[in-house]
Amino acid sequence: MKKNIIFIAVLFGMLAGTFVSCEDSLETGSDRQLFDPSLTLKTDSIYYTLGILRGVQDAIDQYVIYNEIRGDLAVPNEANATTDLKNMSSFSDEATRYDSAYVYYRVINNCNYYIAHRDTTLRTGSIAVALPEYAQAYAIRAWAYLQLVKIYGEVPFYTEPITTISQAELIGNGPKLNMQQICDQLAPDLEKYKEYGVPNYGTINVGSTNMGQGKSVESSMIMFPAALVLGDWYLETNQYEKAAKAYFSYLKKQRVPMRSYYASVFRSDHLDEIPNDFAIYQSGTPWSSIFSMSPSDVITYVPLSVNKLRGAVTNLPKLFGYDFYITPSAPIDSLNPNLQRTESPYLDTRQIDPSSTYMELCNSQPYYYYSYGEASRGVNETNVFGDLRRYSTLRDEESQDTKESYYVMTKFNTANVPVYRATTVYLRMAEALNRAGYPDAAFAILKSGINPSLADTIYMKPETREYLKTTIPFLAQENREIFVNNYGIHSRGSGITRGGQTPYQLDTIVKMKMIQLDEFINNGGTGVYAPTGTIADTINAVEDILCDEYALEMAFEGNRFGDLCRLARHKNDVDIFGNNLYGPNFGGLWLSKKLAFKNPLKDLTQEANWYIPFRRD
Repeated sequence: MKKNIIFIAVLFGMLAGTFVSCEDSLETGSDRQLFDPSLTLKTDSIYYTLGILRGVQDAIDQYVIYNEIRGDLAVPNEANATTDLKNMSSFSDEATRYDSAYVYYRVINNCNYYIAHRDTTLRTGSIAVALPEYAQAYAIRAWAYLQLVKIYGEVPFYTEPITTISQAELIGNGPKLNMQQICDQLAPDLEKYKEYGVPNYGTINVGSTNMGQGKSVESSMIMFPAALVLGDWYLETNQYEKAAKAYFSYLKKQRVPMRSYYASVFRSDHLDEIPNDFAIYQSGTPWSSIFSMSPSDVITYVPLSVNKLRGAVTNLPKLFGYDFYITPSAPIDSLNPNLQRTESPYLDTRQIDPSSTYMELCNSQPYYYYSYGEASRGVNETNVFGDLRRYSTLRDEESQDTKESYYVMTKFNTANVPVYRATTVYLRMAEALNRAGYPDAAFAILKSGINPSLADTIYMKPETREYLKTTIPFLAQENREIFVNNYGIHSRGSGITRGGQTPYQLDTIVKMKMIQLDEFINNGGTGVYAPTGTIADTINAVEDILCDEYALEMAFEGNRFGDLCRLARHKNDVDIFGNNLYGPNFGGLWLSKKLAFKNPLKDLTQEANWYIPFRRD
């Protein structure tokens, strides 16, 4: 009993008081609690669904910190970071505040309760009113289990609500399941509900108080589409075509193109270096606007309260150097909202910094631009800027005390955390297509977007065109209208990537990446990484190109360590030809090299060391 006391606390008593009341962050105007197991009223759904999502708010800081501080893009600030952050970054087995299975099991247990007790026969006319929320409970539960198994490797698994100590003891003493086993359990239900749209209650308030302080969100944007969670499970378990099909089903049904965005910076310290023939080219919407959580790119995000005294708040902005709760929009005292703070919200006492790896990756990217003048025309490249998304991701600040410069990460400055963006889906689609044997299709997502113009693209193989017309039918006639204006993701930070004139071409970029991999893995000599001149070499190189794009586009959003581990599992697994081209533990070697600069306390060539201990006592 003593051995399992923590685990019982995790599972038992999660229901009472965890659902929304009039002072919770997800304000609904109801103080209904989850004590009635019948769930027979049509109006129950909104309160129970928002109550489940209230648990997601409590998990989101841990979700981001675990994945970023253990990845290669972020490092603890040596002077200011807590011991918890430093231990997690160094892969210590010491328990930290960011190691809590409870925050995810609370969400899971509440989903289990809803699924077990909800009356799904309720109808308004011909409409089954409870099914969107029912599908949402399956999706959120699957998302929470995915986070758990990515952290711990294998975890206790249950789908019935835990309401007694004896039930908790049974689960706590029972077997633990790994990622593939849990996927096998959850995927069939997600398949059934993947076509359902998410619940939509219109605009709701987050962090409302009696003084009216709060912010409004579109309720559909805080939900988790079942098709995307299903795609993630398939991708994590190396089921590539199934993953691509799940992602495509969402993109088609919700009519989600890859829009054009651009990051722009022409700073005074670069003006003397700009090439004489440089012609400014900008297309679409400013990339930085994404992080206002506009619906054009953001699909799902977790909003946090604007006031510390009401509902769930976040420590993420402050950890990265921005104190959201002392900005002019946030009052000092909820009883006196007109009293405002005046000090700067930017903190030289931030606890997390961008790593040198991230900075070097951004700065090493060529920028492709239209040239003009009599001597040259077409598309040239320059190394002056690097990838421009870095300038929107990090803000340059100067310490008032030491006058030293430092960076503040700005993506969380509105106290909102993106979970799914359209870009997330397209990049994971590219990862799945690549490993399914179509690296040219994956590269197209970066270069120009998968759109009807690809029919005449030289680098696109005939079998790939056919695959994109039939199996993953971006190019089918009936889908032309949806995807006709798809754009390439890499152009957002690196200029002109579309077309035949740009230097950004599949063969060129793959050859460059293979040279980089040789230097990275073998230090320039003959070793584990020994290309054979097959398509498997191209797939591996494109996967690393996608790994870079994940960093350039989605740095610090809570994905990085999970991305690295997933890609390493791909590399460890046999490829589509049944081969381990570079050996059965190539992925482990690759991951350990990625994180070697952190001086980890564990041997990261071994997959067992990617996870942290699941604690029961």
